[in-house]
Amino acid sequence: MKSASPSELELFFDYLRFPSISAQPSHRGDSRACAAWLVKLLASWNLRADLHETNGAPVVVARTEPRADAGTILLYGHYDVQPIEPAELWQTPPFEPAVRDGRVHARGATDNKGQTFSHLIGLRRLLGQGPLPANLIVVLEGEEEIGSPNLGPFLHAHREELACDVALISDTSMIGPGRPALTLGLRGIACFEVAVHGPRVDLHSGMFGGAASNPAQTLSRILARLHDENGRIAITGIYDDVLPISEIERDAWRQLPWDEKWFAQTTGASTSAGETGIPILDRVWARPTAEINGLTSGHQGPGSKTIIPAVATAKLSFRLAPRQNPERVSKLVVEWFERQFDAAGMRGEISFDHGGEPFYTPPDDPFIQAAIAALSDVFSRPPALTREGLSIPVAAMLQQELQVPVVLAGLGLPDCNAHSPNESYPLAHLEIGADLFAALMERFAATRPKK
Repeated sequence: MKSASPSELELFFDYLRFPSISAQPSHRGDSRACAAWLVKLLASWNLRADLHETNGAPVVVARTEPRADAGTILLYGHYDVQPIEPAELWQTPPFEPAVRDGRVHARGATDNKGQTFSHLIGLRRLLGQGPLPANLIVVLEGEEEIGSPNLGPFLHAHREELACDVALISDTSMIGPGRPALTLGLRGIACFEVAVHGPRVDLHSGMFGGAASNPAQTLSRILARLHDENGRIAITGIYDDVLPISEIERDAWRQLPWDEKWFAQTTGASTSAGETGIPILDRVWARPTAEINGLTSGHQGPGSKTIIPAVATAKLSFRLAPRQNPERVSKLVVEWFERQFDAAGMRGEISFDHGGEPFYTPPDDPFIQAAIAALSDVFSRPPALTREGLSIPVAAMLQQELQVPVVLAGLGLPDCNAHSPNESYPLAHLEIGADLFAALMERFAATRPKK
């Protein structure tokens, strides 16, 4: 297999040098500079490239000259990256790409600059050979790492000019080297903050203990009731809309190397938790969860401080299975907690923080079948059909606003350290991604949308 050319590598490294951290306002200028660089690059390839303003980071849109006799493919990627902290754990500066052991190490190397740039290399090569087999729209945003707050309104406002037959995203992982995967489903999310209030101020536990209600104890009891003895979420109705797992997926999951032993080795936990009798992949990919992300009350510093705290708080996240609706789930969660507060006779409150829709593309969709063929062409083996338990809100946004199937064909590897220090991307995947882009364009161009 040939490798990316020195000029392609230099462009990639230039892309990685932008510290386009969307979570930190101090890097807004860097994000804008990165977007402008992308516009200039894509325009130099004779694409019609524009920078679109939003209430946050700009969106880059580039397209080929449309042909009425061809279908249209949308390629999505994001140019923003995660913060670098903890900075002291990086072996080399996070925004100065360094090649070690066949990988480039930099923040954003795999999430998502590397995966997207692999396809852009393929695009550049195809453009040098003549007209593409299908119309192409490239959409690159700068706020994915903070939940894409401005992309939804942008897609809605521009949905006619972004009309396409299929959307392609590479922002997930393969099973391992040489083992491709298509991610058919992602869980949604709904996050909350809960507070239970007790006395007006912290009380001396010797003077008032035994008679004053303790909000930390009350909140702990409430949280303990979130799950029943079998590990199921105890909120009535929360499982009503969960999408059943198809037999095609069930058969595919049985071939994967992820089981209880893998879980113990990966997490360091001796046993897994969750719903009794439910396979581990079902629990992390296809079932809703309720997790306590933070729990705070009373004295947290060194030494003891004998008080009854005035307030106890918790941060919660609910992962949502495909077909679950964040608004409906949020309503069920709020009502359940309000009943718990009333039953405890304590003043409590629960506030919704943010949420995102789950995502799913069925395995029999024509474009999924075309992607299976394209991946088989490139890797000489069919892809695993997987889901992931995490949330990528943009996948559901594209699906809903544009009413098209979304294909998630990841080029990262599980050990690329996405979101962690020393993030990396295999240089060989630049070439693999370029070949995959060409194969997907050819297969998608010959595919007709499902009626």
